[in-house]
Amino acid sequence: MERLGRFAVHRRRWILVAAIAGIVAAGALGGNVAIHLSNGGFDNPSSESSRAAASLERVFHTGSPNFVLLVTANGGSVDAPSVASEGAALTRRLAAEPGVADVASYWSQGNAPALRSTNGAQALILARITGTDDQVRDRVKVLAPRYTQSTAAATVAVGGRAQIFNQVGTQVEHDLRRAEAISIPITMLLLIVVFGSVVAAGLPLTIGIASILGTFLILRILASLTQVSIFSLNLTTALGLGLAIDYSLFILSRYREEVRGGMAPHDAVVRSVATAGRTVAFSAVTVAISLGALLIFPLSFLRSFAYAGIAVVAFAAVSALVVLPAVIAVLGRRVDTLTIWHRRTPEPGQGFWHRLATFVMRRPAVIAVSVVALLLVLGAPFFRVNFGLPDDRVLPATASSHQVQDAIRTGFASDELNTLPIVAFGVRTNDPSAVDGYASQVSSLHGVAAVQAATGTYAGGRQVAAATQASARFTAARPAERATWFAVVPTVEPYSDAGETLVHEIRSLSPPFSVQVGGSSAELVDSKASIFGRVPVAAGLIGLVTFVVLFLMSGSVVVPAKAVVLNLLSLSATFGAMVWIFQQGHLSGALGFTPTGMIDTTTPILMFCIAFGLSMDYEVFLLSRIKEEHDRTGDNTASVAMGLERTGRIVTAAAGLLAVVFIAFATSEITFIKLLGVGMALAVLMDATLIRGTLVPAFMRLAGRANWWAPAWLRRVHDRIGISESDGPPRRAATDTEPLRVAEPVRVGEFES
Repeated sequence: MERLGRFAVHRRRWILVAAIAGIVAAGALGGNVAIHLSNGGFDNPSSESSRAAASLERVFHTGSPNFVLLVTANGGSVDAPSVASEGAALTRRLAAEPGVADVASYWSQGNAPALRSTNGAQALILARITGTDDQVRDRVKVLAPRYTQSTAAATVAVGGRAQIFNQVGTQVEHDLRRAEAISIPITMLLLIVVFGSVVAAGLPLTIGIASILGTFLILRILASLTQVSIFSLNLTTALGLGLAIDYSLFILSRYREEVRGGMAPHDAVVRSVATAGRTVAFSAVTVAISLGALLIFPLSFLRSFAYAGIAVVAFAAVSALVVLPAVIAVLGRRVDTLTIWHRRTPEPGQGFWHRLATFVMRRPAVIAVSVVALLLVLGAPFFRVNFGLPDDRVLPATASSHQVQDAIRTGFASDELNTLPIVAFGVRTNDPSAVDGYASQVSSLHGVAAVQAATGTYAGGRQVAAATQASARFTAARPAERATWFAVVPTVEPYSDAGETLVHEIRSLSPPFSVQVGGSSAELVDSKASIFGRVPVAAGLIGLVTFVVLFLMSGSVVVPAKAVVLNLLSLSATFGAMVWIFQQGHLSGALGFTPTGMIDTTTPILMFCIAFGLSMDYEVFLLSRIKEEHDRTGDNTASVAMGLERTGRIVTAAAGLLAVVFIAFATSEITFIKLLGVGMALAVLMDATLIRGTLVPAFMRLAGRANWWAPAWLRRVHDRIGISESDGPPRRAATDTEPLRVAEPVRVGEFES
């Protein structure tokens, strides 16, 4: 790392020229990345529900409706001649639109009761916009305003899955701009408070903006190769600002301390990169691998966060280790230009964090038990978590798609929009009894209103209507396919326990042909299986990487194990709070969202990977200072106190700044983005204060000399490849009976915060 520091100093002007050119290019080429990103990605392409949707498209050239018009009669019934005439005209007009198929309405289906509200004031027109997710998004942007209208006879509102994700995407872009407008000025002000200098405060923010623009360019390139979710932009901005501030804060603080200790500016830059820079590099690797664990999951939504996370961590780390030292080398002592105020540095052993650590280590057992009990109580609601997928209710109540789906949920006897398609292969075309028997069997299940098949309509375990001309759509165009499909109209919420139970019951049947069950409820079942089946692998990978990095930092196997356990405790408390707030609906009025009784399936996984990585970020910084002090003094208790003193203020400042960024994203109108913002802010603040301030010193005091234990063969490994910020040889180990003492005054070149 020392050579990297010297390179940054000696080539500082060339580095700055290259950095400016790169930022301009990234902004020009990646600035419009949002229009190239997808609003979907919540399904597993290899799941049964996805294969059912693909089979419907390939064999039958049909699929589930994703575009709906809710026609509301103005002061009368949808059977009134003027409303019926307008409804029929809308149906014909929509059917003539390019890229639109399978148009059906209350009026075109012979006044079908399922498409009419129970009070007779509303009716539905269903359609399917064909094409890829991007083609559907582009088409609905044209159709939605065209069919949103109000006449003397009726009012028409647009909803459906296509419009839901169209409005979600538009809202995300708007929320992102608002979050940036909130977080950047506040962050700048807080950085000025932390550094006391306008110039010094502007450097982390500049590094953050450069990291964001660089990641936008990477996402733009990836979007041309694979599906990338638009929601990854939120993580890009949050982590871009947060990590750049974290890394810059530690590099800048170390530089200012070295200069204050009498070192020349260029030498101080080299020293900062060689010491704090080494920790930044290992921290970045830990965070990147934690986020990289999201690549294990088959959902492009989660993979997109891995793409964004890895890229933004890499840009933030490289910028902090190369570009920032080059800028500091150019500025020299002018880095403190426009100083607003001066902060008096407390004498060693006199700071708040030292006093807190000393207080905790005098009563380690009592404090540890109390804090752990508190975290367990906070985490208890997570045992009642109920997972689901995002639907219209992630949008604000004013969104048209939210209002349309609310009307369908409350005003219609069955939900034709969420029909479960069942695709069957290997059907004997000359034996309709098999189709008849299976349709009857499915229709007898609880939660099924009706089953439509090639042989007719079924309800309550028997046929209630014979086949009509419209029934031909259930038969494959080519008889050689030996395929048919069934439309199951449910009476239960698609994203609910009852909906999942219905899917499991259908899949447990044994018809004389192979079937693929699709639809919204099946997507939820398959999504859970796809995610939770891979959670142990992802968690194991993150835990292993965490253990290895902290072992390389400490030479101990106890400290890494302690860190993993404490991080899990912290995250469990955060997850419990999220269930209490967002699933159970507490604070829904204050935060402005619609509670659904569910938590999005992907959000806890995403939060786990991000929060675990960030907690390791702070753990690495703290542990590096404790280890340095322990190597210098051999006193376990004093090294913990001094390590916390030297990092406590900076870690807390970094966590506070990062929490501001996440809280800005909590202003989003999209519920699961709001959940992510609130949850991550809580996780970061809890980890940087409660965990680092109480549990870390308490457990390290209780462990005593065992903190630094490792088997002999692992000790030899650490001696060869371990990392440390200290330069001198370790002193003898102190016994646990030695009194707590303040380490000797900081010498030139040593870190002090």
